[in-house]
Amino acid sequence: MTIQVTPISNKLEQKQFVNLPWDIYKNDPHWVPPLKIAIHEMMNPKHPYYKKSEGKFFIAKENGKVVGRIAAFYNRAHNEFHQENIGFWGFLEAIESKNVFQELFKAVENYLKKFNVNEIRGPVQLSTNYECGLLIEGNNDDPQIMMTHNPKYYQRILEEDLKLAKAKDLFAYDYDLFSDLPEKVSRVGERISKRNGVSYRKIDVKKWDQEIETMYQIYNDAWERNWGFIPMDREEFFHSAKDLKSVVVDDLIIFCEVEGKPVGFIVALPDFNQVLKKVTNGKLFPTGLFKILMNKNNTDRVRVITLGLLKEYQVKGLSSVLYCEMKKTLNNKHSKFKRAEFSWVLEDNELMNRPLRLLGANVYKTYRIYSQQLQQ
Repeated sequence: MTIQVTPISNKLEQKQFVNLPWDIYKNDPHWVPPLKIAIHEMMNPKHPYYKKSEGKFFIAKENGKVVGRIAAFYNRAHNEFHQENIGFWGFLEAIESKNVFQELFKAVENYLKKFNVNEIRGPVQLSTNYECGLLIEGNNDDPQIMMTHNPKYYQRILEEDLKLAKAKDLFAYDYDLFSDLPEKVSRVGERISKRNGVSYRKIDVKKWDQEIETMYQIYNDAWERNWGFIPMDREEFFHSAKDLKSVVVDDLIIFCEVEGKPVGFIVALPDFNQVLKKVTNGKLFPTGLFKILMNKNNTDRVRVITLGLLKEYQVKGLSSVLYCEMKKTLNNKHSKFKRAEFSWVLEDNELMNRPLRLLGANVYKTYRIYSQQLQQ
């Protein structure tokens, strides 16, 4: 059968794009349905991301049936910051068919050719500031909030049939919150805090915009040296913060201050996916919102989604101190949480990996970003 891949051009095709995962994952017990409204928002040209980027969304049809989808992005902010000229792909979902995958990636290549890119990376949903990476280890567990999940055959087709190469792996760590803090870690943490005059405080939600501004300034400085990092402008950062506000627990956003100056922060979120899994159709209405409200406190996992320190403080051991402070807060005030996920962490970022290993956390999921070189 002929496979046709076309850019979405109307509301019906956008609906088909958003709805496809319900066919792909209908027999996967670990898939968590996304909120459809969130996917539509990321596709909306008015999203702040598109101020410095361009994108195109494609669907693949075979005999009139939608069998695949993908998106292509040209992110000017990334290319300006890294002095590169690359494109990205994301939102990949497809049936187990080499031909469907091949046609989807042809569409991505053809779209990005007009920008003369020499490399394509993915998967990323918009950019590395959002969901990214293909799950290659750990498919036997539900994804935590804002983390990806996919069938195992995706990796096989991408690597064996499409010959995509690994660009970078991302780690997710699992941690038993009831485990004892290693004595050495606790002792060193106390010494580092005392030596640097470190204090901690939770976010003041009554001063939300002011606090988010502080986080914004730290975030772009802290991550500047990280592979694949793309600075967010203020509008996009505040837009993302607004989306998280409804699931934030205020004392799980902890600022680290040195002599009264904010130098870092750590953020943990309840695993809201445990709630979303009950909203099987991905719709807030008529019953989805009710299910969310009824179950929003019924979570026993938490995900530490980010830790940022100003560059000048990254070598002082404060990341370990922040991890310890988060553990203490979870143990003392939120004992319902049994396990924590720390994700994601670049495979070669030892400033982040080493403290987690010392804490006793273990890598239990691995995600991969792929690279494809293009001929000019």
